Amino acid sequence: MTEASMTNTPGWRAHIITLFPDMFPGPLGVSLSGRALENGAWSCATHDLRAYGEGSHRAVDDTPAGGGAGMVLRADIATAAVADARTHAGDVPLLLPSPRGTPFTQAMATELAAGTGAMFLCNRFEGVDERFIATHDLREISVGDYILSGGEMASFAMLDAIIRLLPGVMGSSASHHEESFTEDLLEYPQYTRPASWQGHDIPAVLTSGNHAEIAAWRRARAQDITATRRPDLWARYVARHPAAARNNPNDKKSG
Repeated sequence: MTEASMTNTPGWRAHIITLFPDMFPGPLGVSLSGRALENGAWSCATHDLRAYGEGSHRAVDDTPAGGGAGMVLRADIATAAVADARTHAGDVPLLLPSPRGTPFTQAMATELAAGTGAMFLCNRFEGVDERFIATHDLREISVGDYILSGGEMASFAMLDAIIRLLPGVMGSSASHHEESFTEDLLEYPQYTRPASWQGHDIPAVLTSGNHAEIAAWRRARAQDITATRRPDLWARYVARHPAAARNNPNDKKSG
């Protein structure tokens, strides 16, 4: 096991089981997440999957039963790696990045950030032996309807979403409540100086100083954008706020 952390301060713990431990912390070692890593808000421990392989080449995979392309991560190898990692990680959630998994959401990131850490099993093959999945308490999670070369990139995305929610990482917790997906709404448009640029002015309401009108404008714009671009999110939002559909002209089902 190798660990990237500059302090011994207890924090949120990420344990990564991967064939490429040198990939971590990677981009998570810079900017906000990098400073949080140095400050001990979180730590990143990697576990080399190849260490549990067999034979002279430390093989961890085999051909799929029944034939087919690619290779499959063996159940016994995956189990040995997870069992060893557990001795360091403790009883944290085990996550398996997978295109057939439950979609990763902001709510899921918030839930995981509230815990003590998580373990990520990064696969690089056609899949993991189903017997491993069936006999372990794990969560298969998808970061989108596309295929990646391995679970590492998906883990980076999930970790970034989680780490920024940890206490003190972003500085102000208030900003979390206005971001996209927090209430099934995409974020409203943002503006800054100059006040006029190439014939486009900042909306007057944003410079009015009237905080109630500004809040109402932002809510309306967030609803417009969500209804237009993400009808799936809009449907969830309207289910909880029926009046929004009646007041939003972009909603084709409004009366």
